[in-house]
Formats: sequence, structure tokens, C-alpha cells
Amino acid sequence: MLKLSRSKLELLLECPKCFWLYAGKNIPRPFGAPYTINNAIDFLLKKEFDEHRRAGTAHYLIKREGIDAIPYLHDDIDKWRNTFTGVKYEDKENGFLIFGAVDDIWIDSKGNLIVVDYKASGAPEKELYGSYKRQMEIYQWLLRKNGFKVLHRGYFVYCRVNKDKGFDQGKLDFDIKVQPYDGDDSWVEERVKEARKLLDGPIPNPHPDCSYCKYRDNVKEFET
Repeated sequence: MLKLSRSKLELLLECPKCFWLYAGKNIPRPFGAPYTINNAIDFLLKKEFDEHRRAGTAHYLIKREGIDAIPYLHDDIDKWRNTFTGVKYEDKENGFLIFGAVDDIWIDSKGNLIVVDYKASGAPEKELYGSYKRQMEIYQWLLRKNGFKVLHRGYFVYCRVNKDKGFDQGKLDFDIKVQPYDGDDSWVEERVKEARKLLDGPIPNPHPDCSYCKYRDNVKEFET
């Protein structure tokens, strides 16, 4: 059974050729530099929310936003948040083991799960990227496929650098916003079927705006 990660499914939407090379032939795009500050913020948020998870209490951000929820305590929470395991679903019809690593899951008083994603940025506040929305929707879909009741409403915990304050004796200030988003995972299964069809066929044409494919095409004349 072929592994199909959340990021590979997103790649399918960006460029069919890049997806075919990565998911089918294990040839990924060049990886960029790691976002070490983002990873540090992710670690710190998980540490804070885990304290409340163990205590069964609401984090101050949840209280501040008036959300009916507490961090979800489950035996598999660490597996679900691990990049190499994540929340898994075996799609036997298409021959995929589909998985994705969530940042956090909350639960409301009625037993519904709430998908939460952490984001860090130095950019000014703006609308959510389409890829962010799809990321959350895939997580919601995966949890539903595992038999959980999942709210359509999820939350992005956004940590943005406050550039106006600058550095205060070596300290950098962040503004933290909890942004709701109502997901719709109805598109996921069609994309999974499309992924199977693509991988069973010849190498597809690239997306016309794919910068990676454009680069490969532009250097061919010099390589030959």
C-alpha cells in the first residue's frame, strides 16, 4: 500500500508532474531551509497546551476566545502529531495509506473534536492561504475516517511578530490570534481518486505556473 501524505496530496494540486515524480518515483522537489523559529513556536505551544491536556483544563487562549473546548487527551495524540505517523487511514479502494500530522486537537463539551493548526509569521495579518484551509480539511477528513465526530469549525493559532515593538532587551514580542475556519472536506476523496489515476498513468504535463518544472525545462538546453 503506497503512503500518501497530506503534503503530497497538496502537491497534486500545485503540479501533477511534481506529484507524479515524488509520490510515484520518490523524487521530491528540492527542500528549502527549515523554519527553525516556527518549529520553536510550535514546540512551545504544544508544551503549553499539553499541560492543560493533562489537567483537563482550558488554555488561556481558549478562555479568551470563549470557545467551548479543552485540549483533547488521547492515547495516540503523540502519534497523531508525529510527522512520520500522523492520523492514518487505509484507503483500500485506491491502495493508499493516507496520513497527516496535526498540530493539536481540542474537544468540546459534546464530545466533538476540533482540529487546531499552529502558524507563525512575520508578515502582516491577511486572509488564510488556500493551502492552510486544505491542510485543516484533510485532517478533519482523516479523523472522520477514523470514526471520530469532528466539527467543521477548526482554529488557527497565529503567532505574529510584533514589529512595532522591536527588541526589548533581547526579547521579541508576538501577538497571538485564534482564527476560526469552517472546513469543507468534500473535495478530498475526489483528489485521492485523481492521485491514483495519475500514478497509474504516464508522467503528466506540469502545471503551467510551476516554477520547479520551468527551471528544469530552462536548463535542459545547457545540459545537452
